[in-house]
Amino acid sequence: MTETAVYAAGGVVWRLVEGKLKVLVIHRTAYADVTLPKGKVDPGEMLAETAAREIFEETGIRVSLGIPVGVSRYRMPNKRQKIVHYWSAEATDKAIRESAFVPNKEIAAIEWVGPKRALKHLSYPVDVEILENFLRFVDDGILSTFPIVVLRHAKATPREEWNGADAARPLTARGTKQSSAIVGPLRAFGVRKIISSDAVRCVTTVTPLAAALGKPVERTPLISQEAWEEGAADARTVIGKRVRSRKPAVLCSHGPVLPDILTELALATGTLRGSYLGSASSLDVGAFSVAHLSSTNPGSGIVAIETHAPKV
Repeated sequence: MTETAVYAAGGVVWRLVEGKLKVLVIHRTAYADVTLPKGKVDPGEMLAETAAREIFEETGIRVSLGIPVGVSRYRMPNKRQKIVHYWSAEATDKAIRESAFVPNKEIAAIEWVGPKRALKHLSYPVDVEILENFLRFVDDGILSTFPIVVLRHAKATPREEWNGADAARPLTARGTKQSSAIVGPLRAFGVRKIISSDAVRCVTTVTPLAAALGKPVERTPLISQEAWEEGAADARTVIGKRVRSRKPAVLCSHGPVLPDILTELALATGTLRGSYLGSASSLDVGAFSVAHLSSTNPGSGIVAIETHAPKV
């Protein structure tokens, strides 16, 4: 991120009504315009967290983020550049029923419209471009997706400073902060299943997320560094189960193991392997990559992959 730019995030919120696609647009009070829901990043937030929060604040609808659908860039009246990241986001019937939206000083109304009408009535070309990006995925048969998140554990005490078993190495103070910082963005992607290497540094990394979700941490030696070093790791079994389940999940593991996990994910989904796998697996501590798969046909390949890192 650059210091001079203003960063924001939002989404193309969608639902199916009697089999027909509808997208959500907002009518802003002060500007008398029609836009996609979005808003500025709060201090310490990661972009995905911002997108889910802003969609909820502007529409009253809690969503889980789907695939990234583009980035808009434009100059504001003060000459600063504004950079807005967008994701697709399904509004479930339950989320819509629970919405308590009422018109306010910021948002005059929210409206569900067909794609053609939305393209016609959006006030800004940058929003039209984002919606067109989303509709290209729809035309390719990709609408409902689920994420498999590959997470590298947070910062741990270095081996040379630890006298006990390697698997027992704890997180540092920075690592503890990272483990808290990733809770919001992982929740934004709808993660519900937590699988972790049985090493302390991995389990501790996902413990705050587990507490926030009220879910257990499923520990496994199959993606541990100890097993990997002994040639006994089995990422294929872990990944195969997750792809078949079609449920949003996070896998917390170690730097040396991540390339194998991403390779197995590509194999399990029929995805051509390429340099993107190396980028997605070369994670700093506390960072994660999100692989989006089709809910209806997960064997059709990784639809999109993105990488995020905490700001601590």
